[in-house]
Amino acid sequence: MPVFVDKCETPYIVLRIVDIIDEAGEDLDCAVKWGQLSYARGADFHHWVAGIKITRHFVGLVFHFGGLLNDPNRVLIAGTSKFAQKIEYRRIEEVDEAVILDFLKQALDKLTYFKEHWKEIQAG
Repeated sequence: MPVFVDKCETPYIVLRIVDIIDEAGEDLDCAVKWGQLSYARGADFHHWVAGIKITRHFVGLVFHFGGLLNDPNRVLIAGTSKFAQKIEYRRIEEVDEAVILDFLKQALDKLTYFKEHWKEIQAG
């Protein structure tokens, strides 16, 4: 039986993730793109860095090219895209600031590489 996100906690989970990203001190633009709150550097939403997606099962923090990120604790979950990976949250207590900041920093560090090589990466 699937585990559903507690609808009462959904806005708190989203707001906590937003606060962590906003307080990270990175120069990121935010907009609703592809049905999710998306973050990009320099308003380049074609190469977005992270997004917050709400489903009835979880609140997901999605990293556009999460497959390139170092994840020794196997926190990230692969999606249907070759690039995107996510963390799923069902309760506010699951939101770990240190984990989010680490993945965000990694994603921003790899942004230029991803932009220059995404076609090669996609081709395998």
